Amino acid sequence: MLRRLFAPTTVALLSGGLWLAPLRAGESNKSVPAVAAKPDGMEMHTEDLRPFTHLAYLPAGADPGTIRFEKMKLVKVATRVKYTMDSNYCKQLAFRDPGGSIACPSAETEASAPAYEVTYSVTGQPLASDEHASPDFTFSVYFRPDELAADMQRALAGGKLSRADRTAYFAVNTYRESVRRVAIDERKSHFCEGDFVDGAWTHTDPGCKDDVSFTTVTAPSGYITVNVEPASPKRERAEMLSAK
Repeated sequence: MLRRLFAPTTVALLSGGLWLAPLRAGESNKSVPAVAAKPDGMEMHTEDLRPFTHLAYLPAGADPGTIRFEKMKLVKVATRVKYTMDSNYCKQLAFRDPGGSIACPSAETEASAPAYEVTYSVTGQPLASDEHASPDFTFSVYFRPDELAADMQRALAGGKLSRADRTAYFAVNTYRESVRRVAIDERKSHFCEGDFVDGAWTHTDPGCKDDVSFTTVTAPSGYITVNVEPASPKRERAEMLSAK
C-alpha cells in the first residue's frame, strides 16, 4: 500500500500513512501571515500559499533511483487559507483533552486555483509508526494549466499512453543541499567525568562544571529535494505516438 508524502505545500492530501517532510528555515512556501486579534480572544490570520513550486522534499532515507511516475489529474489547490482560533477555548481544550486541541485553529480555504497534480511513487525507510512497515510512498507536485502545453495536456488526459510515454513529458531532478548547523566544538569543550545514576547523568566530582563551546558546521540536509519540470518528449517518441 502506498503512503503519501507531503509536497512543500499545505494542500497536499493524505493517502494511508504519511512521511512528514516539514518546511525548513529558508524553504517556506508561505507568506508572512497577517494576524488580527480581538478582545474576546478570537484570532484570525490568512496565509498565501505557493503550491506551484514544482518541488517536493523526501527524507534522506528515500532512494531517488526508485522515483516513478504514477498519474496526473486535474484538481483544485488552495492558494490562500484563513485560520480562525478562539484562544480561550483552545487553551481550555488543551487541558481537558490534549489530543483534541489539534483542530485549533480551524482552517478554511479562501482562494483556490485549478492545477494539474502529478503524482510519483518512491521507496524509502518505513515509518516507525507504520505497523505494516511499508517502504512504498507517494508525493505530488502541482502545475498551473498554462504551464503545460495544450497538446501535452490532451496527450496526458487521453489515458492511452503507456507509463514510459507519460514519464517522458516530465524531467525529474534530485539534489541534497548543504546546510549550516550549530554543533559542539569537541576540541574547545571540556566535559566532567561521571556516570548515570538512577537514569540521570551525575558528575563524579560534584564541583566540576562542563565547559561547552559551539561552532558552525556544514552538513548534508536531512531532506532530498525533488524538482519536476515539463519536458518535451523526444522526436522519435512523438513520431511513434502520431503513428498509433
